[in-house]
Amino acid sequence: MPLPEVLVNIEPGRNKLGVFEDLRHVQENIGYVPTREIERIATRRGVAVKDVHTVASFYPHFRLKPPIRVDVRVCDDMTCHLRGAHQLQRALARQYASASEHVQVRDISCVGRCDHAPVVSINEHYHEDTNFRQIVTEIDKELVAPRVEGHSHPPRSPEERGIAIQCDPYSSPTDHYSIYRSLLANKNFDEALAELKGGELRGMGGAGFPTFIKWEGARKSPGDEKFVVCNADESEPGTIKDRFILQYLPHMVFEGMMIAGAIVGAQKGYLYIRHEYELQTEVLNEELAHLREIGLVGNNILGSGINFDLEVFVSPGGYICGEETALMEAIQGNRSEPRNKPPRTVNSGVWGKPTALNNVETFCHAITILGRGGEWYHNIGRNGSPGIKFVGVTGNVRNPGIFEVPMGTTYRELVFDYAGGPFEGREIIGFAPSGPSSGYLPASLLDTPLDWDKVKALGSMLGSGAVVVCDDTSCMLDMALVASRFYRNESCGKCSPCRIGTQKLVDLLENWTLGINNPGDNKLLKDLSNVLRAASLCGLGQIAPAPIQSVIKHFPELMKRHIEDHVCSAGICFAGSV
Repeated sequence: MPLPEVLVNIEPGRNKLGVFEDLRHVQENIGYVPTREIERIATRRGVAVKDVHTVASFYPHFRLKPPIRVDVRVCDDMTCHLRGAHQLQRALARQYASASEHVQVRDISCVGRCDHAPVVSINEHYHEDTNFRQIVTEIDKELVAPRVEGHSHPPRSPEERGIAIQCDPYSSPTDHYSIYRSLLANKNFDEALAELKGGELRGMGGAGFPTFIKWEGARKSPGDEKFVVCNADESEPGTIKDRFILQYLPHMVFEGMMIAGAIVGAQKGYLYIRHEYELQTEVLNEELAHLREIGLVGNNILGSGINFDLEVFVSPGGYICGEETALMEAIQGNRSEPRNKPPRTVNSGVWGKPTALNNVETFCHAITILGRGGEWYHNIGRNGSPGIKFVGVTGNVRNPGIFEVPMGTTYRELVFDYAGGPFEGREIIGFAPSGPSSGYLPASLLDTPLDWDKVKALGSMLGSGAVVVCDDTSCMLDMALVASRFYRNESCGKCSPCRIGTQKLVDLLENWTLGINNPGDNKLLKDLSNVLRAASLCGLGQIAPAPIQSVIKHFPELMKRHIEDHVCSAGICFAGSV
């Protein structure tokens, strides 16, 4: 179906809102976004052609040239790497070397299915828990007749999966949104904030910032127009718990956003979700349609005088979109490049308006606290660590998955009691508490509890709870290189320290894994790390040195064997396999 030639009633200054839907529409119908369609979109929206082209060329989701017949992308980040993705990609490339005009094999950044590694995308259809023979069969089928297929529907409730969720205060779907109804009726906003403060709710996206302070800041910030944003763009390797929450607890996420909207005085909420989460997007849109049917979004909700609408905003793609200011730029139809700070988001967020932005799990647990009470939430934690947490455990474990556990649970319990421990005959040597951003810790620290301050004291972070486990078949230097490549690949390129520094970091680590080291390498790494931390515009560049610095700190003997003796116990380095 063609796009209408002219757009009308575009709010001044916001004519790029919806440009990604235009681009998706074209790509879905043509297969890519040709220049003539970019020109048409620009004309419709009353903007320069370069303004549309600059966003279409920035995001990896959009193709500006006709696609190859079979586009094969293999995830090789952290968990998939541990599960043999690199070897799988090389084998596929050899298999189809003579058919390169029809089949392209390349890598892709983490697609949020780490509990089903390795994952391969074939013409944007995802294949999980796969192997070489299965993928070859699928590629050959695609060469004969491209398929158009939807995704299968797994169970739609935790109970169907045999999972008992403690954080949901509702015993029946008929009770959903009762907390919001009560808040609108009583307008007891101060009491709600006090309850969140008493429960010690923190930002569950990784920062751990007290939620009540953020909401209070947005509430006090002057302005007639305000926004609430839910960051559901979990794109860091190993991070999968938001996917679970969105699928099984969408009512809690939306209600948390609606509560935040009422407290801060916002009129609009955006739930920003990564485009790979197609099933979760469908679930959310169904729930949003239900909210409209029962009159809980829109104008003068339940006669309260409060106006609040919700929108599910599908990301155009890219890890950098998870950075809060870059995410807001994407909502506005721009390249998702981080902004300078200050001002803070609570004062100047979406379109420069006060904005309360939180993670999926944070909004979810706001409802837990307001439904069960701050005291209940605080006390469910163990050993003085308040709260409850969704954690994803992946990598070299028998039963990878997402688990709901009390704060204070040790990483040893997570790995052995919840995720089944290592495979037979293998030994755990290290783990990342929260994806590459947290760096790596040795197995000797597995008894560390899930506690913000105690993990921080180790020079790491509890983060979003993306626990990635490495056994003795893996090499920690190789894993540091994998993490550095991820940051290099996902850098937006806006600031030169990150754009150049991450590449230099990859070059240095690649040399080390190939047995090439120079006398000045240690000083170069120190200088690179200092520049990345101090001069990068956003957290991506600032955290990029963490993986290798953690390996140097916690695995000194391994580094010595690599640098001085050129020995890799796992047999991964020095063999040209990296």
